[in-house]
Amino acid sequence: MEKFVIQGHKPLKGSIETYGAKNAAFPLLAATILTKQDCVIKNLPLIEDVFRTIELLQSMGAKVEWIGKREVLVNTRNINPLKINKDLVLRFRGAILFFGPLLSRFGKVELPQPGGCIIGARPIDTHLDAFSQLGVRITKKPKQVFRLEFSGELKVREVVLNEFSVTATQNMLLFAAGIPGNVVVKIADQDYQMQELSRVLSKMGARVSLVGAHAVSVSGKKTLKGFKHSLMYDPIEAGTFIILGLLSKGEITVKNVEVRFLELFLKKLKDFGAQFTITPKARGLAHITIAGPQSLVIDKVQSFIYPGVHSDLQSPLGVLATQTKGSTLLHDPLYEGRLKYLEELSKMGAEVYLTDPHRAIINGPTKLRGTDLGSFDLRGGAALIIAGLIAKGQTTISNIYQVDRGYEKIEERLQKLGADITRKTS
Repeated sequence: MEKFVIQGHKPLKGSIETYGAKNAAFPLLAATILTKQDCVIKNLPLIEDVFRTIELLQSMGAKVEWIGKREVLVNTRNINPLKINKDLVLRFRGAILFFGPLLSRFGKVELPQPGGCIIGARPIDTHLDAFSQLGVRITKKPKQVFRLEFSGELKVREVVLNEFSVTATQNMLLFAAGIPGNVVVKIADQDYQMQELSRVLSKMGARVSLVGAHAVSVSGKKTLKGFKHSLMYDPIEAGTFIILGLLSKGEITVKNVEVRFLELFLKKLKDFGAQFTITPKARGLAHITIAGPQSLVIDKVQSFIYPGVHSDLQSPLGVLATQTKGSTLLHDPLYEGRLKYLEELSKMGAEVYLTDPHRAIINGPTKLRGTDLGSFDLRGGAALIIAGLIAKGQTTISNIYQVDRGYEKIEERLQKLGADITRKTS
C-alpha cells in the first residue's frame, strides 16, 4: 500500500499540462476489437486504468505494442474472448465497454458484472435492457455472470436507453458500428467520451451523426478499417487543476484545456467571482492562467449530464466551497456515493452537513487542518490532495491507487509547482 504525505499551506506557481482523457481512452481501446487491422492511438495517459484495459485486450490474445511514450499499436485479429481475464473484469468498471464490440464481432460474450469506484450503485441494467431491445438474448448465470447472444438480425432499429448513461451510449455505438444497417440510440449521452468515440468510428468506416436532442444515428458495417487517432486532452483533469489554481494563491497556468467541454463549468466559476485568463491555442485548445488570491461566493453547485457541470468535477468544487464565504449547496443527482469524500473533509475542519445521499451544505470559509485521510474513489482522492495542499500541517492520504487510476504521476507534476507532496510505502 502506498500513501501521499503532504505538507500543506505552501504557495504554488508554474504551469501544469493536461494529459490524454482517461474516460475517452477506454472506448477507443475497445473499438480496436471491431477490426482485424492495426489501430494506433496517440496521447494516451500512462495510468492504471489504461494499463488494465490493455491488459484485458492482451489476455484475449491481442497484439499490443508501445511505439512511443504515449502511443500504442493494437491488433485484435487473433483474439479469443473466452480467454479474457475475468478476475480483472470484476475489478475494473471500464471492462463494461467490451460487451458491445465483442458481441458485434463474435455474436456472443460471457462476462461478469464489472467493478469500479465506490460512488454508489452502478448496475448494468441499462446496458442489458438496451441490448435486449435490439434482439440480444441475455442469460444471467451464477455469480453475476451474464451471457449475451446475438443472432445477427436486429429486432428493431431504434433503442431508447433507460437513463442518460455514458457507458451504455458507448456500448450501443460500439455494438451498432459493426452491424450492417442503421441504428438510432435515443436518450443518448453526448459528452466528450461519446464524441471522441464517434470520431474514431467514423474513421473506421461507420457513419455516426446526431439526429436530434440526445439522439445519435449509427450506420454500421460488417468490415471496419483500422484507425490512427490522437486522443483528446482530459477536461476533468483540466478542471481539477483550474480549481487548484483558484485555491493556490499563487499563479498557475493549466495547459491543453478542452474549453468546449468546460463551458458551463468556466461560466459558473466566473459567476462565483473567479478571475482567470483564457489564452486560445490551436485545435480549440487553450491555456488558462489563474493568478493571485480569489474572493469567491458559491451559492449552489449542481452536477448533471452533458452539457451540465461534470459529476467528476463536483468533488474538487466541494473543496473550493470550504474556502468561500457563506453556505454552498452541493447537489449530485447522479451518484449517491459521490459525496463520501466530504466525511474526510470534515476531519480536516470543514463545516459540512449531509442532508441526504445526494445533497450537502458546506459553510465557509474554514481553515483546514492536516490529518490522516482515506481515498474512496478516483475523483474524491484528487479532491483530498487539493485539500491537503491548502491545509495547515501534514496530511496523509491512503489508498492512493484510486488516484493513480486517473492521474498520471500526480505528485511529480504537483512538485514542479512547488507542492510538498511525496509518495511513500505504508
